[in-house]
Amino acid sequence: MVQVKEELKMRYSIGDVAEEMNLPTSTLRYYDRKGLLPFVDRDSAGRRSFKDNDLNFLQVIECMKKCGMTITEIRHFIDLCMQGDVTLMGRYELLEKEAATVKEQIQTLQDQLDFLHYKMWYFKTAVEADTEDIHMVPSGDGRRVDPDIHEQYREALEKCHDLSELIEVERDKRK
Repeated sequence: MVQVKEELKMRYSIGDVAEEMNLPTSTLRYYDRKGLLPFVDRDSAGRRSFKDNDLNFLQVIECMKKCGMTITEIRHFIDLCMQGDVTLMGRYELLEKEAATVKEQIQTLQDQLDFLHYKMWYFKTAVEADTEDIHMVPSGDGRRVDPDIHEQYREALEKCHDLSELIEVERDKRK
């Protein structure tokens, strides 16, 4: 005997979805007003009635928002989704472009983190020497940071096995 599996059609209130997505209900209402939730049904009383697949759409919206996409850009993507398979390539290309943007953001953040690590090393070594003078050289205006300081940091970085050892100050030494 072949059993026919009946598809469960779960429905969720805006409160249920807000809790599941860890979002305020006001955010979901805002998304709806901005046209980001055209897929959400309404019950007989006019209340939003979310389906399982709507949660997938909300995950996409939240991801795009966190990537820095505007409401207009997100709405364009949702509109493409609502048009069906004829927009598959357009949706793919939009996501591909956004992925490239995120990679650029990651590289920018990595560069900033690398600079912070350099400065942490600079100050750690000054703390250990009890003076910043170890990084200074004479100049016509008095003193300035040694122009070879970045090279000194790179050499220390190459020799290090654990970045935390290179940049973290042992706080016990200050007591």
